[in-house]
Amino acid sequence: MTSRCYVATAADEGVRLDALMGQRGLYASRSAAAHAIDDGKVLVSGEPASKKHVVKAGQAIVYEVEEQAVDTPLTGEAIPLDIRYEDDDLIVLSKQAGLVCHPSDDHMDGTLVNALIYHCGAENLCNVQGEKDRLGIVHRLDMDTTGLMMAAKSNVAGETLMAAIQDHVVDRRYLALVHGVISIESGMVDAPIARHAKDRTRMAIRDCESSREAITTFRVIERFEAGPKDNGYTLIDCKLFTGRTHQIRVHMEYAKHPLVGDPLYVASRPKADSANLGLRRQFLHSFMLSLDHPVTGESLRFADNVSTDLQRVLDGLSERSMGITDHGREIMTILDDAPHPSIEGIPYLDQR
Repeated sequence: MTSRCYVATAADEGVRLDALMGQRGLYASRSAAAHAIDDGKVLVSGEPASKKHVVKAGQAIVYEVEEQAVDTPLTGEAIPLDIRYEDDDLIVLSKQAGLVCHPSDDHMDGTLVNALIYHCGAENLCNVQGEKDRLGIVHRLDMDTTGLMMAAKSNVAGETLMAAIQDHVVDRRYLALVHGVISIESGMVDAPIARHAKDRTRMAIRDCESSREAITTFRVIERFEAGPKDNGYTLIDCKLFTGRTHQIRVHMEYAKHPLVGDPLYVASRPKADSANLGLRRQFLHSFMLSLDHPVTGESLRFADNVSTDLQRVLDGLSERSMGITDHGREIMTILDDAPHPSIEGIPYLDQR
């Protein structure tokens, strides 16, 4: 990455930041500029800004761009995909651990986009974001978060799905195992998220211009009593009402119940490997996805049981169970009837 600077002129006065950056060619499109701003890659007068920021003449806009000597087109790669549904417009798949959704500075290939290009052909994937490295992508899961996600093949499907996510009509549910015993049956974390002020690899709860609304609700499935080297655990069902980067991970750390195994959000959790039950990644799994088909309108619901490494953790805690809640029994019934992932992602994990 390299930093560049643009000083707003009198002609730029009153223009939204993302629109200006797209118009002036600082990024390839307004959409690309909006993504960069949301990721904290743009500073206005030395401070992170929101894409809605209204530019004033004379303001210095510092922005990060990737240096690429050659504009190399993305190629398909024969990465296995666990596809649960596919037609001419939509793919629903269970993503394995270690698979990055789209190319970035640290992962220029070996991504879900590369796998989708191999499977479908680049010409058969939506490009509603206007960026060739995000073909088919309408939402993301973190590299080591597993489970159900959608990809769009047609632009109509992509636009409809992104609007549905924005309008909170796609039901996305996650299993998370967190540190500590949560005493309440359900709760909500409503706290805005922005890029961390000092550590660009992290997100944080912040009240600043670049912060974005973030709402997560959770319900307890099962509690596990404390052991000699930990303070117990709680298995929860999390529902996203917004889709911010690292949202569940940030919100649960903020609630003082960070995810077991999370290598990044560690401020309030035990750091011993034993307390993290030997996990090398966060215990977070997208286990349920409900949506209306973006073209036909058909109601679709998918469920996905946990992968082997997460199941091993739950099995190891079984003797410490303090009981499954009524909601937990409903979820367990759904999972009992759901397939397990067919791809564990071990090769990707072993490369790190």
